[in-house]
Amino acid sequence: MPEFPTTRHVLEPDCDRCPALAAARERISWGTGDPDAAVFVIGEAPGYGNPEADRWRGGNWTGKAYTSRHSGRRIRDLVEAVGYGDDAYYTNAVKCVPASDDPTTNREPAPEERRNCRGHLLAELDAVAPDVVLATGKHATATVLEAEGETLDGFLGTVLEPRRCDRFGAWLLPILHPSYQDVWIGRLGYEPAEYREAVGERLAELTG
Repeated sequence: MPEFPTTRHVLEPDCDRCPALAAARERISWGTGDPDAAVFVIGEAPGYGNPEADRWRGGNWTGKAYTSRHSGRRIRDLVEAVGYGDDAYYTNAVKCVPASDDPTTNREPAPEERRNCRGHLLAELDAVAPDVVLATGKHATATVLEAEGETLDGFLGTVLEPRRCDRFGAWLLPILHPSYQDVWIGRLGYEPAEYREAVGERLAELTG
């Protein structure tokens, strides 16, 4: 299978801003994809993953964003299905797997961890200069808004509602995290195909 192309804009290969995460990680998960992409996809953090799962081992083992068997495959399939498979860049709000008592399970990244990693994310955004920041889930959306000096007050109300971000000259488009979309798509009033179509329509409007 072909490898995912990778671009690193932040030369801090031994970052230890979060000592617990630095001690627990296998690799830092930097950005992956077209460095001139129109769509900049942000996840929460790499999962611990499975080192035996070949291409879909997860960012903690591959060092590449959104490469887990479950979430990575789903978000990449969605972006490709709506026409941006070759015009997307993937990264995470937090670049290292959030450490926990059981390193094989995933936890939500803490606000301090998002804050420590924000400089890396902003450097990537400045370098890629996308038209749209596709934030997958609550923590990715909160990180982008915090860079704008804003706070996230309720995530579900922001889903598929574009807002302009002056800090990096792009539109923010929050969508559901792929791990939770099966639960929340129906509660937002969509069938899965309708939700995918809505994502594609918003992206077309904002990148056109």
